[in-house]
Amino acid sequence: MNTASQITLIRQRFERESTGRKLRTTLYLAIRHLILDGALPPGTPLPATRVLADELGFSRSTLVRVYEQLVIEGYLQSRGGASTIVSEAIPAASSEKSGVFELPRPGASLSLRGREIARHANSSRIQGGAFVPGVPDVGLFPFPTWRRLLSKNVRFEQRHLARYSQGGYGPLKVALANYLRASRMMACTPQQILILNGSHQAIDLCARMLCDPGDRVWMEDPGYWGARNVLRANGLSLVPIPVDEEGINPPEVTPGEDPRLMFVSPSSQYPTGVVMSLSRRLRLLEQAEASGAWIIEDDYDNEIRYHPHTIGALFGQSRTQRVLYLGTFSKAMFPGLRLAYLVVPEYLAESFAIGNAELYREGRMIEQAALAEFIDAGHLGAHLKRVRNIYQERRNVLHTAIESRLQGAVRTTGGMAGLHLPYFFETPVNDVALASEALDAGIVFRPLSMYYDDVQHQRTGMVLGFAAVPSEAIDAAAGRLCGIVERHLKAAAR
Repeated sequence: MNTASQITLIRQRFERESTGRKLRTTLYLAIRHLILDGALPPGTPLPATRVLADELGFSRSTLVRVYEQLVIEGYLQSRGGASTIVSEAIPAASSEKSGVFELPRPGASLSLRGREIARHANSSRIQGGAFVPGVPDVGLFPFPTWRRLLSKNVRFEQRHLARYSQGGYGPLKVALANYLRASRMMACTPQQILILNGSHQAIDLCARMLCDPGDRVWMEDPGYWGARNVLRANGLSLVPIPVDEEGINPPEVTPGEDPRLMFVSPSSQYPTGVVMSLSRRLRLLEQAEASGAWIIEDDYDNEIRYHPHTIGALFGQSRTQRVLYLGTFSKAMFPGLRLAYLVVPEYLAESFAIGNAELYREGRMIEQAALAEFIDAGHLGAHLKRVRNIYQERRNVLHTAIESRLQGAVRTTGGMAGLHLPYFFETPVNDVALASEALDAGIVFRPLSMYYDDVQHQRTGMVLGFAAVPSEAIDAAAGRLCGIVERHLKAAAR
């Protein structure tokens, strides 16, 4: 290939790569791709930098730096005063491989576990608006106070906060132990608390530290899809257990089919909002003790409650320490914070701290230090008091808007805590198709059916979030949604 042909190839490839990158980066990528594609075979002399710079209208220094980079990375070889050639260490491209490459089909290269995760994915790309469930109104959060606390811990150059930690920031764990004692009637030491990057990491840690592939896990049905996916990804066998008006209804344990884990949300079942009765709590604890199982208590939104009575944590009712308590700040503060905490039995505390450090490495100490002060200074309590009143008003507006239009067609449960209301259809409706049509109209909600693992007992409905929608915008959005629902109800009745 002569010099003119090489310059033409490089110019054409350069024009294809020009997508707003820096000139030198674009030229580097153009030449590298020509080498990898086989358009510039091994041993091919490249144009002299002066000649190529003149032809392309670049400075020679730019070409020299590009060539030097390609030499360092092994794509080119410099022959001293002679020309620079394409490295002979690069395998020659066969005629079958040269030209256009066909990319693998999406998911074709995933592992079995990867395909399972992708197949069961339920997280939404839309995280705002009417009526996305589980999302707080971040506009209500006192960011000036939070920013001041973060700046304070950065400004004082507390270098220990810039290092790894093990288990989390000590003063934050002390603050949480005091907070849980007062708000959840839990007696625990700071050493029993681990600070983690979100509830999914906490669930993953429990699965890795307590279970082996194939172990059985009792899951509430309907229940939290995120927990199902994390546990399924760890190779565990999920057993859906029905939920009724008293919470999870555990069956008698069959010998040889004992669960290793039980995942429950007793204070406000997700998504139904049902509070687990005392008899069910005691029965669950007895079964865990008899079978040697552990219970993961997901207390995802207990801080956002609309009744004056505190519901004690299951953790505090376990005499034999079979419960691991999971809390998060995603609802109480804001989801992007990605800080959760796990309270484990005393005899598991050291092993879990080691496992957490080995599996994930720990940091974000500056945020944890700011959070400790945020709690100790009373800012969290004041924020929660304020948003409870606002969210309760929004819940009431949504409930009135739905009931006034769909009375008799839907039934709701819970509503005493949290950021959403579930509505069950009395007549079966394709809630997935309904959600798709609603999305086209600018309304976002989760189909209730997606929370079920057992299709035989699956119910349809809507899980509607109200926290992030101003009260004055709820009625109009609910009106548009109910109009769509009514059309689907009429179609289902025909």
